[in-house]
Amino acid sequence: MKAVILAGGLGTRISEESHLRPKPMIEIGDAPILWHILKHYAHYGINDFIVCCGYKGYVIKEYFADYYLHRSDVTFDFTNGGTVTTHANVAEPWRVTVVDTGLYTQTGGRIRRIRKFLEGERFLLTYGDGVSDIDLAELIAAHRKSGKIVTLSAVRPVGRFGVLDIDDRDGTITGFHEKAKADGSWINAGFMVMEHDVFDYIDDDATILERAPFQRLSADGKLGVHKHTGYWQCMDTARDRESLENLWTAGNAPWKVWED
Repeated sequence: MKAVILAGGLGTRISEESHLRPKPMIEIGDAPILWHILKHYAHYGINDFIVCCGYKGYVIKEYFADYYLHRSDVTFDFTNGGTVTTHANVAEPWRVTVVDTGLYTQTGGRIRRIRKFLEGERFLLTYGDGVSDIDLAELIAAHRKSGKIVTLSAVRPVGRFGVLDIDDRDGTITGFHEKAKADGSWINAGFMVMEHDVFDYIDDDATILERAPFQRLSADGKLGVHKHTGYWQCMDTARDRESLENLWTAGNAPWKVWED
């Protein structure tokens, strides 16, 4: 199964960092948050990725082009014809396809543009700016059992996000509304499983996945939910980034489910 990462947005709410690079390339510790996300998926045996880039997408391409070199110890021998020898190299079992999905394309449109890379199969989807300790195997199992076209993971964060209306009798999302305060409501955590039928709900580049497609899926009873009560955090602001950095530096990063 492939994992699709949405990594093309402008990142305007963290512009002090994103004016130099796309938000998924902002570091936590010594690696971009995108790396942390891929490590999470790889822990569950998911190593085939499609990165939907847009804004400053060349930074993402250059990162993976030089990944092997950057993650290794290297000897540059200028006395022997300029040879390069790598030591203690790191070889991730990843296959990463980086696709330019347009500068101003919306989330649904970005997915639509990578349809040809998915070969009609079920796939995973997340945003390139959020980390969690969610059990992806449980998420996939819940989706398979549900028979839905899309299964969202849901969490209860503090404030400022749009709320999911959930029918707990069958785990179906029935609607959405804006949240005025931290009231214990569930929100979309961004870790999703999708059947290829989701493309029937996406019209063009201007389609915002979280609006009309999800609303139509909800109306059709095809939008399911998997509730996650563990850790989740998106990196929307410089304060969010500082909080994640502090957790990582202290060795207390809850999203680090993998072994070194």
